[in-house]
Amino acid sequence: MKNGKRLLSISLLLCLTNIFVSAQEKPDALKSYRIGRDLEVQGRMSDANTRYEEAVQICKQEIAQNATNMDSYTVLTWALLRQKKYTEVIEWAQKGLKVNPGDYRVIETMGEAYFYLNQFDLSLKNMQKYIEVAPNAERISVAYFFMGEIYRIKQKYNHADIAYTTAVKLEPTLPIWWYRLGSVREALGDYAGSLSAYERALKLNPSYKEASDGVDRVKKRLG
Repeated sequence: MKNGKRLLSISLLLCLTNIFVSAQEKPDALKSYRIGRDLEVQGRMSDANTRYEEAVQICKQEIAQNATNMDSYTVLTWALLRQKKYTEVIEWAQKGLKVNPGDYRVIETMGEAYFYLNQFDLSLKNMQKYIEVAPNAERISVAYFFMGEIYRIKQKYNHADIAYTTAVKLEPTLPIWWYRLGSVREALGDYAGSLSAYERALKLNPSYKEASDGVDRVKKRLG
């Protein structure tokens, strides 16, 4: 009887161990994506792309098993965006939004993909929707920056000024954002405001030549 109980306990322990190991070994797309981002920051793009592709394949397998898993669509579109596969981002984002039309994560990523495909009106529409649906979401500052980029390209400088100003208010540590703000203010003839933005860009990155040139230009304008 004791031997039987002992064998049962051992079997149960082995079963639980197998379940635990299986859970540990389950592919994690988000983990692969985050490792890829870290590698990209280090300039190791080849290694980063390997991790992004790993995340892509995991997500596709997950979607094949459960086509309603929005987390899978989200990480998949993130990874494809980092791989610069913008058309595929759109394709998978559209599939995901059929499942949940209000998933703001996919909406924002889709907006970025449209931007890089030079489909600026669609990009703007997505960024505006993202801000409307999730005004406090993680990438709100990024959405405003892309809106600024679109308005700048369309030469709607007043709109660009508003969008960039909002972006740098939310995320004040990126030199290029301040530089872009300075450039549209310069285009509007707001030389004092432009100088302030260019100087902020230079403070964050003292070797930023374009910002330094901008400072020199607007100082001449200001006399």
